[in-house]
Amino acid sequence: MRRAFLIVLDSVGIGGAPDAAAFGDTGSDTVGHIAEACASGHADNTERNGPLRLPNLCRLGLGSAAEASTGRLPPGLSRAAKDAAWGYASETSNGKDTPSGHWELSGVPVSFDWGYFPETEPCFPRDLMESLVAAGDLPGWLGDRHASGTVIIQELGEEHIRTGKPIVYTSADSVLQIAAHEEHFGLERLLKLCETARELVDPLNIGRVIARPFVGDTQETFKRTANRRDYSVLPPEPTLLRRHADRGGPVISVGKIGDIFAHDGTGREVKAPDNDAMFDLMLDETKSAGDGALMVVNFVDFDVHFGHRRDPAGYAAALEQFDRRLPEFEALLGPGDLAAITADHGCDPTWKGSDHTRENVPVLLLGGAKPAGPVGHLASFADVGQSLARHLGISDMPHGRSFLKAA
Repeated sequence: MRRAFLIVLDSVGIGGAPDAAAFGDTGSDTVGHIAEACASGHADNTERNGPLRLPNLCRLGLGSAAEASTGRLPPGLSRAAKDAAWGYASETSNGKDTPSGHWELSGVPVSFDWGYFPETEPCFPRDLMESLVAAGDLPGWLGDRHASGTVIIQELGEEHIRTGKPIVYTSADSVLQIAAHEEHFGLERLLKLCETARELVDPLNIGRVIARPFVGDTQETFKRTANRRDYSVLPPEPTLLRRHADRGGPVISVGKIGDIFAHDGTGREVKAPDNDAMFDLMLDETKSAGDGALMVVNFVDFDVHFGHRRDPAGYAAALEQFDRRLPEFEALLGPGDLAAITADHGCDPTWKGSDHTRENVPVLLLGGAKPAGPVGHLASFADVGQSLARHLGISDMPHGRSFLKAA
């Protein structure tokens, strides 16, 4: 039985990419800086303490990949086992956002420039917002600036409930986000508003519109819910998922993969509210996945809950929890399986601001069909997609070079 798994640890970067300077991210290093915070005691809390402990990920090559990427082995991490197949990859897409990273991992780099909103206040074009207000029959809007989602909800949530005006904001990514209360504003109304916003920002080449529902009654009790929805544009070319689906291959999308790929070729879509539940779901789907299955998984908590919130301690705890559970997944892989554990960008919790960071990503390979040794530095994330395509017997894709030998 031959199956392929693409497991994306959202934002788990391992040091500034070759072009990090162009993004203002020279010196960023998500895993390395988390490891340093742990080693210095700055990441101790009630959930964890001491050095960063990732024995299973390190056995597969995380420490070695980080060392190859940055020239230094992060404190607490160890080098790969002798039989490990690992490498690291650099992104070629024009962006450091979630869609670009995932699309390139699936064989489709983004060569065009996304549209972005300026770091001004207000940041959105007046005609865009007036059109959104008219289409949604709104009393107005709040926000209209670059902001952290959790912070702006705390600041404006009570005014939103009082006035009925949605909170509209953006970030360094190509994104327009709308936050609204699930009960006072209405979840379905928010989703419909975001669908309208998706149409309105298409001429501006904005990558995503994100619905950010929340609950609670006061600044102290506001909490975002798992009903987030991403409205992405379609990938510019057929991805690995689309190509596999077109030939009748089963595709299983776990987490927010469906939203990221605009539901194009994403097959069976299943979701869970957090990383641990996502891991349970991945195990269940792996057990039932048949011959020829392609499973794509996104573990979003690393990015959303800890990277953007600049929480090294929480990030470290989440990495350690994933690491503890990793053998459960390994035990389900057969001799014909190939799995790649990687990331889509960085989100260094020690870095300035609250945005993604342009970083190299680890590529850790496991399963009976993994290569015999390290695969080195991959010049494009698309090398991962090309390799999984070859493993599944899909004809060569236009981008990327396979690290697997031709059959």
